[in-house]
Amino acid sequence: MFNETPSGGPDQGAMLGILARARPERLKALAETLLESMGEIAVLTNRTGLVMVPMRDTVENVDFHLGEVLVSEAHITDAAGHIGYGMVTGRDLERAMAMAVVDLRIATRGEEPVTKDFLSEERAHLVAEDEKRMRQVEATRVEMETF
Repeated sequence: MFNETPSGGPDQGAMLGILARARPERLKALAETLLESMGEIAVLTNRTGLVMVPMRDTVENVDFHLGEVLVSEAHITDAAGHIGYGMVTGRDLERAMAMAVVDLRIATRGEEPVTKDFLSEERAHLVAEDEKRMRQVEATRVEMETF
């Protein structure tokens, strides 16, 4: 279903992960600039839905569903049949569509300087945000003695 990026294929999952967590305003702005030179695009899907969240009980080693998450999904294609896909949490169809546009652009033209720079900057931002969150979690750790 998904394209393989011209630069290596397996990296598409990592690229989609970065795009899904990218800052919405920056992602939408990038998609707007890329759209100008992409030609005709057909929208296959642009909708919201629920996705089940699987979890594993580590004691009994059994899977169960923790609940549902609202997602927005976009699926687009160009005249040559290349596919662009985007899925983000929440009700933001524009953000999902922007993600699909960037995915389609990379699928058709590879990583151009503008998309490569965007992915690099967002990756660095996400690493910094994750590190900040882990520091906040670490600050709540409590050392307990066992009796």
